[in-house]
Amino acid sequence: MRWIWIDRFELFEPGVRAVAIKNVSLAEDHIHDHFPGFPIMPTCLMVEGMAQTAGILVGEARNFEEKVILAKVKRAVFHSIVQPGETIRHDARIEQLTESAATTSGRITVGDELVGEVDIVFSHIDQNMSGLEFPEENFVFTEAFMSLLNAFRQRSGERITL
Repeated sequence: MRWIWIDRFELFEPGVRAVAIKNVSLAEDHIHDHFPGFPIMPTCLMVEGMAQTAGILVGEARNFEEKVILAKVKRAVFHSIVQPGETIRHDARIEQLTESAATTSGRITVGDELVGEVDIVFSHIDQNMSGLEFPEENFVFTEAFMSLLNAFRQRSGERITL
């Protein structure tokens, strides 16, 4: 199983905002395992989808020169459930961006309904204060993640090289 919880970007405003969608399908194994007999999208995977949406937004704001990792979920509040056949919309915004970290706010919706709110702090681990060194290659922004942003840019007519 691949650990990608967004299907595509609908909107990408560099350094400001990103909107990604996730189509929830009864064909996904985790839907059957979460609550047998009552298939719903697990909220923890919606948090992960928001982290992926916001993390790519934060990474792009620094030209993917930093390894961006989730440091803290500041807030995760859910108001309703998501069932197979529905489309989740992750709307992430950068609230603050510094040399060492970023904070984001996010709203998860299905149609016009607010499903959840997720605020996340990301760390730029190459700028960590502990002096730890990490591998040179960017193990965070893999080809799979970058293909999501590349596909959006191609659909919008922007030519890029990754």
